[in-house]
Amino acid sequence: MMTQSGFFDVEERLARLSGLGDQLEAFSRTVDFEVFRPELNKALAYSDGRKGGRPPFDPVLMFKILLIQTLNNLSDERTEYLINDRLSFMRFLGLGLSDRMPDARTVWLFRERLTQAGAIDVLFNRFDATLRNAGYLPMSGQILDATLVAAPKQRNTNEEKADLREGRIPQDWQDKPSKLSHKDRHARWTLKFTKAKRQGDGTIPSTDLAIPFFGYKSHISIDRKFRLIRKWKTTDATTSDGARLREGLLDRSNTASDVWADTAYRSKANEAFMEKRGFVSKVHRKKPHLKPMLRHIQRSNAGKSIIRSRVEHVFADQKSQTGLFVRTVGITRATMRIGLANIVYNMRRFLLLERINAIA
Repeated sequence: MMTQSGFFDVEERLARLSGLGDQLEAFSRTVDFEVFRPELNKALAYSDGRKGGRPPFDPVLMFKILLIQTLNNLSDERTEYLINDRLSFMRFLGLGLSDRMPDARTVWLFRERLTQAGAIDVLFNRFDATLRNAGYLPMSGQILDATLVAAPKQRNTNEEKADLREGRIPQDWQDKPSKLSHKDRHARWTLKFTKAKRQGDGTIPSTDLAIPFFGYKSHISIDRKFRLIRKWKTTDATTSDGARLREGLLDRSNTASDVWADTAYRSKANEAFMEKRGFVSKVHRKKPHLKPMLRHIQRSNAGKSIIRSRVEHVFADQKSQTGLFVRTVGITRATMRIGLANIVYNMRRFLLLERINAIA
C-alpha cells in the first residue's frame, strides 16, 4: 500500500536535488532577484486592488518563471506543467505543494505586458549594474558578432512576400485579424552559409553550402575579460552585421578601447566611426578581390581570431544549453525572447565567475 508523502519526505528529496547540483538553487544563492522589482512594478503598472478581483501573482515570482522558461526552452503550456511537477522549480519560485500556481495564460499575459512596455532593456541593464557592483566591470576591450535565430516558418505567396518587404500588410490579411495575428511580418528569409564537408573521395567542394533560413538575428557585444554580454540588439535575419556597430553596440564604459570583429564589420564608415570615438579597430581585414592575401595580414587575422573566437562560445552556449529559438510572432516579442536569453546567459556566466573566484 502506498503511503502519503510528508513534509520530511519532501525535504529529503530537495536535499538530494541539492546534492546532485540544482542550478536553480545556485541562482537563488547568487542572484538577488529583488533588484528587478522596481523595474517590474513600473512596467506592469498594476492597480492598487481597490476595485477588487483576484490579486496578481508577485512580479518577481513571475519574472523567475520567465527565466525558468528561457533556461529550459519551454512553451507556456509546458512551463505550467513543469512548475506544478518539479520540486526544483517550486523551490526556486518559493512555492509549496499547496500554493496556487500560475497557468499558461497568466505566464503569457505577464510576458506580453512586459513586452509591450519595452521592459527588457531596463531589466537587462538592471542586472548589468548588479554585475558591475560585484566587480565585473567591462574590461580588456570588446568583441562583436551576430547569429541567426530561427522562428516558425511562414507560408506566404510571392505577392504577400513582396508586400511585406515593402512594409505593407497584404490586402487579403487586412480584414482577417485572426490570420494577421499569426503572421510574422518582421522575420525574413535569408541564406545561411556553412563550410562544405569533405566528400567520400577526400575532395572538398569549391563552394560552401547555402541553406535557406527564416527568422531573426541577435547582435551582441561582449567584454573580452569576463565574456559577459554588455550590449545587444535584435533585427530581422537579412540585416547586415556591420552597420549595427554604429547603432549602439559599442560599449563606451569598457576600460580598454580595442574592438574585435570579423570581416563583416570592416568598412570605411565603421573605421571612421570608431576612430572618431576613440576606439582602436582590431577588425579582421578582408581578402583583396582576385588577389592573394598578404602574409602579414594573414598572420594578423590569425592573431585576432584567437581573441575574437571567444564570442562564438556565447552563441554556442545559448543554442546548446538553452535552445535559443523564437516561438512568438513579431520583432517586439522576438526582442523580448532574445533579451531574456541574454540575461540568462549573463546569470549563468555570473555563477561560473563567482565559483571560480571562490576556488581561487
